[in-house]
Amino acid sequence: MGEVTFIFAPGKLADTVQTGSPPLQLGLPTFKLPYRNHLAGSALTTLRTGHISMDKWFLISNESDVSTPSVLLYPDRISQNITRMIQVVGGDPSRLCPHVKTHKLAQVLRLQIDQGINRFKCSTIAECEMSAAAGANQVLMAYPLLGPNVERFLKLQRLFPRTSFAAVTDNLTAFSTAANVAAAAGESITFLMDINAGMNRTGILPDQSAFALYRSLSQATGAKAGGLHIYDGHLHQSDEATRRAAWQAAIQPVLKLREQLEAAGLAVPRLVCGGTPTMAFWAGVPGVECSAGTPVLYDFGQPNNNPELSFFPAAVIVTRVISKPNAETVCLDLGHKAIASEMPHPRVRFFGLEAAEYLTHSEEHMVIRHPDCGPLAIGQMIYGLPKHICPTMALHQSVGVVRNGLCSDYWEVVARARKITV
Repeated sequence: MGEVTFIFAPGKLADTVQTGSPPLQLGLPTFKLPYRNHLAGSALTTLRTGHISMDKWFLISNESDVSTPSVLLYPDRISQNITRMIQVVGGDPSRLCPHVKTHKLAQVLRLQIDQGINRFKCSTIAECEMSAAAGANQVLMAYPLLGPNVERFLKLQRLFPRTSFAAVTDNLTAFSTAANVAAAAGESITFLMDINAGMNRTGILPDQSAFALYRSLSQATGAKAGGLHIYDGHLHQSDEATRRAAWQAAIQPVLKLREQLEAAGLAVPRLVCGGTPTMAFWAGVPGVECSAGTPVLYDFGQPNNNPELSFFPAAVIVTRVISKPNAETVCLDLGHKAIASEMPHPRVRFFGLEAAEYLTHSEEHMVIRHPDCGPLAIGQMIYGLPKHICPTMALHQSVGVVRNGLCSDYWEVVARARKITV
């Protein structure tokens, strides 16, 4: 039995997991940071008061040991969020196929596996490889399989025979090309048909053209029809009733299509559906695997989209004051390179400075203004919640891990890479 070793903890092996593959060297850097159980004389600070408060769950006691800007993760909260995800789907972890793009971490995936979740959704070959290496039973590549990625995907299937892989497709050209490559190698690819439920990004409309495509999938050499995939990211109305009504209207054609396919004798073994705002709705549809990924870490943007769900923020961004242009203005070392910046401000919400005005934001700097900025000292650490955690994680090579108020570990964000080994 081979094994894959991820080496990314300070001074020790972070995780070793068994796979059915030959020994695999990831070729990633090993962290050789000093490991300390405590840090004598560390500054115990809040944002302004100068002493640590027990209700400030995000604070760390060894601030001087942590470089900024950085992401800090809180495993206890992550585990609570995983438990909550399972509760949302009625206590059955097989009803979950969470997206790993949120965290891109083998360690978080292992926390999910420890609670019985064994199906995972990915957007890149690297995410698929990380998931399989960490022990996932089923991995769905929920992104069009084109170009060299077809052969890379087939290589993954050979390398991890104990993992069941699938991909998505929404057109005859792409799936036929991939199926021909697979057939030439004496292999096959399982495809879930990607449905356009109104987002108009990818997917085929759930009409007769979708019926014809699925029938072609079922009959093709080198391909197997594995079900339907639906992502409804356009449904994020803050009012639950309004969002539910929009979701119900969007899914009716999808459910009708499933009925038509099954009536024609075409098996639809899987329905992988939804994002975080519609997770609880899909949980009420029998047989659906809910594919929300964000709840495992959460961020401050999600409660605006689904205030009825109760997850804990488990990822914090830390930054330092590097300059003070005036009494109410500070410059932070939190540029575009460290925080997701694809949306308007606020891109981060700082604890204690929630009403801050965001003046400028560039590659290496963020300038904010708030009346309470005056007491902030040069070099002082400030904590905040990112608005969009998924792309923020992709900006960091490693993240700090906080247990009992101490950042004493680091996890390599393995799947931020476009390629690991395959």
